Amino acid sequence: MPNTQNQDIKKVVLAYSGGLDTSVILKWLQTTYDCEVVTFTADLGQGEELEPARKKAQLMGIPDESIYIDDLREEFVRDYVFPMFRANARYEGDYLLGTSIARPLISKRLIEIARETGADAISHGATGKGNDQVRFELSAYALAPDIKIIAPWREWDLTSRTALIEFAEKHQIQVPKDKRGESPFSTDANLLHTSSEGKVLEDPWEETPDYVYSRTVNPQDAPDEAEYITINFAKGDGVALNGTAMSPATLLTALNELGRKHGIGRLDLVENRFVGMKSRGMYETPGGAIYAVAHRGIEQITLDRGAAHLKDELMPRYAELIYNGFWFAPEREMLQAAIDLSQQKVNGTVRLMLYKGAAHLVGRKSPDSLYSERHVTFEDDAGAYDQTDAAGFIKLNALRLRLLAQRDG
Repeated sequence: MPNTQNQDIKKVVLAYSGGLDTSVILKWLQTTYDCEVVTFTADLGQGEELEPARKKAQLMGIPDESIYIDDLREEFVRDYVFPMFRANARYEGDYLLGTSIARPLISKRLIEIARETGADAISHGATGKGNDQVRFELSAYALAPDIKIIAPWREWDLTSRTALIEFAEKHQIQVPKDKRGESPFSTDANLLHTSSEGKVLEDPWEETPDYVYSRTVNPQDAPDEAEYITINFAKGDGVALNGTAMSPATLLTALNELGRKHGIGRLDLVENRFVGMKSRGMYETPGGAIYAVAHRGIEQITLDRGAAHLKDELMPRYAELIYNGFWFAPEREMLQAAIDLSQQKVNGTVRLMLYKGAAHLVGRKSPDSLYSERHVTFEDDAGAYDQTDAAGFIKLNALRLRLLAQRDG
C-alpha cells in the first residue's frame, strides 16, 4: 500500500526506460495514486534506441508534452565523469563507479522536470536491496528537500517476475518474449560502463560466462598486434585523441571503441554495498579504464609529490562518497575543490600501448613537467645535485630511530 503521507500526490515524474519494470511502475502509479505521470528517459550513452520508450509511453496514455527524452551525454562526461577521474577514483581499489556517477545527474534532471511541470513527486525503479535507491534519493533530497519520492519496490506486493508479468498482462502492457523466462542476469549501461549482476553471477566462485560481456571482446580474441595511441590533457581533463581535439563525450566514445577492440576494462568484483550486503558484479569500462591509466600517467610528471600523495589519501573517501550517493554533499564538493586545484598544471600528452586486455603507459610529456633529467641522471649532472647533502638528510630522519634503539636496545 502507498504511504499515507503521499495521498495528496497529483503528478509524478518517473525515471522511465520503457522496459517491463518501469512500464509496470507507470501503470501502478496511475492505478495506485490516481495521478498524472510524466516520463523522463535519459540518454547517457547506453547504446539503445530511445524512441521506443516514447512510443511505449504514448501507448500507455502519456501525452507528448509529458514525455521527456533528454540527451545528457556531454553533460554526463563533462560535469560528472571527468571531475571524478580527476580524483583517480576507484571504489574499494577497483571499481570505476560507472553506475554510481550516473545517478546524481538523473536525479538532478528528475527534480528539474518536477519543477518545470509542477509535479508533487518523483519515482524510480530501484529495488529495496540495492545502492541505487540511496543514490537517487539522497541526490533528490539534496536538491529539493521537500520533494516526495515514490519507490514502488518498497511499497507494492509485486515481489517476483511472475507477479510483474501478471500485472502487465492484466493491464495490457506488452511483455517481450525474453522477459517471460527467468532473466539470467540484469544489466545497467551508460557511456562510461556496463554492469551486470544477479542469477548466473551470484556464485562468486563461478567464472563469468562469456555471453555476459557486451562491451568488450575476449582479450584472448583481441588483435595480436599492439596499438599505440596518445591522449592530450588540459587542466586534468582529456581534450584530444591522437592529436584530434574532441569533446568529453566524443573522446570517451572513441576510447570505448578502442577498449572494446582490445578487450580492455573487464572487472569481476565482489563489493560491499552501502546497504550492508556484499554483491558480485561484472563491470565493463573499456574507455574509462584506458583514460584512468592515461590520467595517472600525466599526473606522474606534473604533480608535486605532496599533492600527489595527498590526492591518493583522499581518493578512497571521495570514491566512497560517490558510491554511497553523496555527490551533492558538501564534503564531496570540498574534496572536489581541492582535487580541481591540483589539476591546474596537469597538462600534456600521454602515449599508451593497447594490447590483449590492458592499457600500458609507455610515454608522457608536458610543458609543465616537474621531471628533471639533469637531476636524476646517472651521468655527470653538472652540479645540479650535491650528493653530500644526502648525509645530513639521512641523519636527521634517522635521529628518532637511533634514540629509540638506544632506549630499547
